[in-house]
Amino acid sequence: MTVKLILRDKEFEVKPGMTLLSSLQKVNVLPESVIATREGEMILEDEILKDGDVVKLIAVISGG
Repeated sequence: MTVKLILRDKEFEVKPGMTLLSSLQKVNVLPESVIATREGEMILEDEILKDGDVVKLIAVISGG
């Protein structure tokens, strides 16, 4: 039972039942540095991740 988080060419696995925010913290990804999508839909930090979810993390580039 796992949830996959994919960021660029890296894959992380976390346990289902965690919120998106807690799973990002667990794999040391800054929540404000990514946009998370599941099945093409953006999801928010309080979303509970379910077994089998594949969450794509899109790096947000900010500059000045």
